Amino acid sequence: MTLPGLALFYGGLVRTKNVLSVIMACFSITSLISLVWAIIGYSLALTEGGQWQPYIGGLSQIFFVQMNADHLVGNLPESVFAMYHLTFAVFAPALIIGALVERVKFFPLMFFCILWELLVYVPVCHWIWGNGWLSEMGVMDFAGGIVVHGSAGIAALVGAIIIGPRRGFPKTPLMPHNLTMTAMGAGILWVGWHGFSAGSALMANGSAGMAMLSTHLCASSASVTWIVMDWIKFGKPSVLGVMTGMVAGLGMIAAGAGFVSPLGAMLIGIIAGIACFYAIHLIKQYFLIDDALDVFPVHGVSGILGALLTGIFADESLGGIGIVTDQGIFHQFLIQLFGIAVTIVWSGLISYLLFKLLDRLIGIRVSQEHETGGLDINQHDQQGYNL
Repeated sequence: MTLPGLALFYGGLVRTKNVLSVIMACFSITSLISLVWAIIGYSLALTEGGQWQPYIGGLSQIFFVQMNADHLVGNLPESVFAMYHLTFAVFAPALIIGALVERVKFFPLMFFCILWELLVYVPVCHWIWGNGWLSEMGVMDFAGGIVVHGSAGIAALVGAIIIGPRRGFPKTPLMPHNLTMTAMGAGILWVGWHGFSAGSALMANGSAGMAMLSTHLCASSASVTWIVMDWIKFGKPSVLGVMTGMVAGLGMIAAGAGFVSPLGAMLIGIIAGIACFYAIHLIKQYFLIDDALDVFPVHGVSGILGALLTGIFADESLGGIGIVTDQGIFHQFLIQLFGIAVTIVWSGLISYLLFKLLDRLIGIRVSQEHETGGLDINQHDQQGYNL
């Protein structure tokens, strides 16, 4: 998902002078967050927290000290369970960098990702997937609509606002340098997402199969919808549009993949294509926020709306598996809304404080001269192409 999928997807969308900085960020986040997860993240997110259990996990698995080949979590070896959730833990902060590319320093960005992982991702993960207080309320999130896309999308929006736009935005076109690279990354993401969704069943069973089928159909439906939207608005379907639609569909089905029917997934995909299409134009053209690679309007919006729609399409009357509560669709919708609101406030507030603190202490943004020359040379002393 993150390597090589997101690295290629994001890498092709930036300008030539910044391609290595994006790939470097994806590799570094994968390495750093994997260590953070092993040292303390997993233990705080997904183990029992004693008297603090509703809010945070315990310290029993710091450094994976009690990890062994025989211990099970449900039907899975704990090593598999921990490694599987590690991929979510890596992917969430990696998404954020897409909003900030082409203008941020490498080391402050890495510091932000580590702190955000511990202060935002880990608590939210525990609240919903670690039998925390939101889980006890009945908040439904099968594969990360709230935990990953909602939390990362809000952080990306906050970062884009605080750091400010790239030079030339919005008057100068800041075009992708290699959509072929982006297409390869998008294809890898699509395949990998089946593992995200189906794997969330934590066993190879019918639930995993339905989650995988729903994920694929939602992405397909959103992608076709985006083709139609492009055709209506611009007169031609775009390659970037068909890929963006696919990603929007994948994000919007994340919360409900194992809860909704295939028909529900296709309907959610249509909503994803329309909602995220207009969200991009609203963020960039109306609010003039330079979320460079559309992290909030695609991932944030799809995660938030997908979680809300899960509360509707998961109902048995609409072909779903049945809602968690017995008080009807509207009640479950309100539970979903509350879970999303809590995540938005928590991620938004902590992200704001982290960006402000790091900017004051060490500075986040590169100088105008270095931004013009490109981050590849300035931050890494290499360039992606020697043609």
